[in-house]
Amino acid sequence: MKRVYRGLKRYGHEALRGHVLQTAQNGRSRHPDLSTPEAVMALVKDDAVVRYPTALEFDADRLSPGFFAEVEAQRASGTGAATLIVHPHFEGRGLDLAYLVAYHIPAINYGKMASHEDAEAFGAKLLGVDVQTYYARVCALADELA
Repeated sequence: MKRVYRGLKRYGHEALRGHVLQTAQNGRSRHPDLSTPEAVMALVKDDAVVRYPTALEFDADRLSPGFFAEVEAQRASGTGAATLIVHPHFEGRGLDLAYLVAYHIPAINYGKMASHEDAEAFGAKLLGVDVQTYYARVCALADELA
């Protein structure tokens, strides 16, 4: 029985990953230039890419120590709405902001089902780079806060 469960779990994750990548490709097609903060805001507001209504706010006080961004679910609304809180260090930084926001879109769209690998795959596909390049850039940006 465990073998069947593992097989179903793997199939489910493969299906999720396929949807994650398709959504990222759709986002890339709809938003090919994410070099400005306004373009990143348009991405966040696009319900073909970000499944639930999402506000983008810059507030270091609402972030856990060491985090560059976090998703705050708006549970009381019952709509699945979320707020993506980003460290103000990245406000106005266009493409850098796109890298950090992209990492959190799978968590907004799929909740806890999305893994860090899904976040990295989504961001890489959305921004048109390989996963290693994407991951290295996100780490470099996060290190700016250290």
